[in-house]
Amino acid sequence: MREIVILGSTGSIGVQALEIVAANPDKFRVIGLAAGSKNLPLLIEQARKFKVPVIASTADGASARELAGEIKVIDGPNAASELATLPCEIVLNGITGSIGLAPTLAALGVGNKVALANKESLVAGGDLVMAFGRDKLIPVDSEHSALYQCFLSGKEFEVKQVVLTASGGPFRDRNDLSDITVEEALAHPTWSMGPVVTINSATLMNKGLEIIEAHYLFDLPYSKISAVIHPQSVVHSMVEFIDGSTIAQASPPNMKGPIAYALSGANRISKATTPIDWSATHTWSFSPIDQARFPAVDLARRCGELGGGLPAIFNAANEVAVNAFINGAIAFTQIVEIVEECVQLLGSGAPITIRDLSDVSAIENDARVRASKLVQERA
Repeated sequence: MREIVILGSTGSIGVQALEIVAANPDKFRVIGLAAGSKNLPLLIEQARKFKVPVIASTADGASARELAGEIKVIDGPNAASELATLPCEIVLNGITGSIGLAPTLAALGVGNKVALANKESLVAGGDLVMAFGRDKLIPVDSEHSALYQCFLSGKEFEVKQVVLTASGGPFRDRNDLSDITVEEALAHPTWSMGPVVTINSATLMNKGLEIIEAHYLFDLPYSKISAVIHPQSVVHSMVEFIDGSTIAQASPPNMKGPIAYALSGANRISKATTPIDWSATHTWSFSPIDQARFPAVDLARRCGELGGGLPAIFNAANEVAVNAFINGAIAFTQIVEIVEECVQLLGSGAPITIRDLSDVSAIENDARVRASKLVQERA
């Protein structure tokens, strides 16, 4: 039985991971759960249901302990990082945003493997994470899980390129993006995700982040990483080999398959997700990304290629801009505008080498301050 720790247990990834645990009680035992302060009641409910001995929360410690009863509570700003150091087979990091970097490093620092659903760990601190070795990470994002599986079909030197697929979000066929509402942006046509990830999908910022993530996970130059629009979200990614063959991984748009694959240590669990119905007729389409309407992908690639602190600036500015859009302070099209302006304003002063977590924090803080000023100017 594999002992696991789940960070971000009340979010979309965490909830689905616990559903997989519930369906496979002979395979997994949850020894720790972490969630933000807003979801403390659900966190405690999950801990009691799965008999989890330790939880971590940023909520007030006294309040958490009163509600938790006999369950041990780790509180404070570093709670998730402390929980991630519990000895276990794997830590699932399902935290959204760059706050997930510190727990990733904490887990790796004590020798735990990480099932990584927090792409920002690699975008903001890729060099720090990869210093622990690629064999310590199993990707959970559906695109990177797909690549992980497709790579098993050939040797590293046989890979010509990888192709990430993007649903295109709700606006792939909409030319005028100037008057988009928050409600429209949150109405994703194929995936059910948290608000930040859903907005990132609508701007295709998510795909830009995933290109940087793929660079680190698979040690690929950016010239070998491309992306295409695939509205059906069934083919999750592809690997093209030098002989002209392309291997694709396909399954319905459901995260349980990638989560189960990672939790089990890159092994397959029976009936982890519903398979494709091959008795029905299917039409799958692929098309290039319109860089003029969705400039985030090209911007991410440029930041990734230049490296250093630029990806961290890119990511932190985006987090500020997305929250501003959700709160009604800026227009949809201004999200990427603000990110690009931050990159231009701060890029020349960004460090070439990231030495430690404090470097990342300083870079992100500067980007957040600058992005917040740009939001105020546009509000």
